Amino acid sequence: MLSRLLQPEIQSLIEERQLGILKEVLLDWTAADIAELLIDLPEKDRVIIFRLLSKELAADTFEYMDFDTQMELLKLMGREESAVILNEMDPDDRTWLFEELPSAAAKQLIQLLSPEERRIAVTLLGYPENSVGRLMTPDYIAVKPGYTIQETLDYIRTNGKNKETLNIVYVVDDKGKLIDDVRIKEFLLAPLNDTVADLMDENFVALHVFDDQETAVEAFKKYDRVALPVVDRAGMLIGIVTVDDVFDVAEEETTEDIHKQAAIEVLEEPYAEISIPVMVKKRAPWLSLLLLGEFLTALAMGFFEDEIAKVAALAIFIPLIISSGGNSGSQAATLVVRAMALGEITLVDWWHIMKREIFSGLMLGCILGSIGFIQVAVLSNFTPAITPHWFLIGLTVGVTLIGIVLWGTLTGSMLPFILKKLGADPATSSAPLVATMVDVTGLIIYFSVAILILGGTLL
Repeated sequence: MLSRLLQPEIQSLIEERQLGILKEVLLDWTAADIAELLIDLPEKDRVIIFRLLSKELAADTFEYMDFDTQMELLKLMGREESAVILNEMDPDDRTWLFEELPSAAAKQLIQLLSPEERRIAVTLLGYPENSVGRLMTPDYIAVKPGYTIQETLDYIRTNGKNKETLNIVYVVDDKGKLIDDVRIKEFLLAPLNDTVADLMDENFVALHVFDDQETAVEAFKKYDRVALPVVDRAGMLIGIVTVDDVFDVAEEETTEDIHKQAAIEVLEEPYAEISIPVMVKKRAPWLSLLLLGEFLTALAMGFFEDEIAKVAALAIFIPLIISSGGNSGSQAATLVVRAMALGEITLVDWWHIMKREIFSGLMLGCILGSIGFIQVAVLSNFTPAITPHWFLIGLTVGVTLIGIVLWGTLTGSMLPFILKKLGADPATSSAPLVATMVDVTGLIIYFSVAILILGGTLL
């Protein structure tokens, strides 16, 4: 917000080449605000401002930018400038950048790193995609149990400047195995002659380097930590994951689930920047599949063609019937998928959820069935085709709504369990998919009820 308010003044300073004043102004800005400013400015002005920043501030600012802006800046800067920025970046943020690049381009940028940073980059990129190893950073503070509090504080002052976080100090044995983590607050309040061992309770939580990133998200939610250590199979401390990186993963996972629930393939780029051909490619397959599904609805209507011909009034209520079933199913699917994502329910809870949805579906069906019956009664005053037999038609619509809403809630709630059991993403049970499935079965329920109630009178 600050960057946008001051953007005209900044552009004025650039045009007047008042770069000294501009540099002084930017000293009071945060990296996040500078990144927002650069994204909003024309491309030719970005590199001018970026070159005014200190290498530490430039690296921090670079990490806050989106991928496209980062690549534009790297292209505008020379190899030496790019090397400075890449070497100053946090290893986890740099890994994310390299992940987004084609392998050939990533290799070129890795060559700009110092030998130590190159070793770190190659190590992190060597872990499986979407693993905790890709998220972690080796920049942490670790001490031995025998250190005194004074020695620990001196060590932090000497080595802590470029570490990812100083909120947690990790304790390792002589072989580097993690044996505890201690909050910095404990060191600040303890007597200087005490040892690290005096503060240890050996009660800590650690992530495994090959864990899925979603595991890290759940761990941070559960334990409310700003950072968690990462260990290998032998329990050796090899890095840490911080909460800011986990927030990014959680946002990405939530976005993917929302896209899937809307029957859209996951977008790898921001919506406003993705090209129309790519957008069509992402949306067309699901829409085509759903269209084929709706073809079954047409087949169902064809099967009951004689009933529709005899009682044309039945066709009037088809949209009302199938939309109610689809809506109830979509509601149930959304609730269950979200509960699964939050860890509130698991596969073993399927029977409990089914019982809940049976009662919910019946209650909701009775509510909508009553409303449907009233709608038929009201409409009979304006539609001659309904008037003579409005009670029977209203009863047909009301009973059908009870059945289809119950069926919709069961379908919507159980489909995520089925997909998860099969190893698929429960979010794939999108609202459009559930609605399409319920449309077909809804027509079968509707006309079956009509044959039972209207048989011998209208049919």
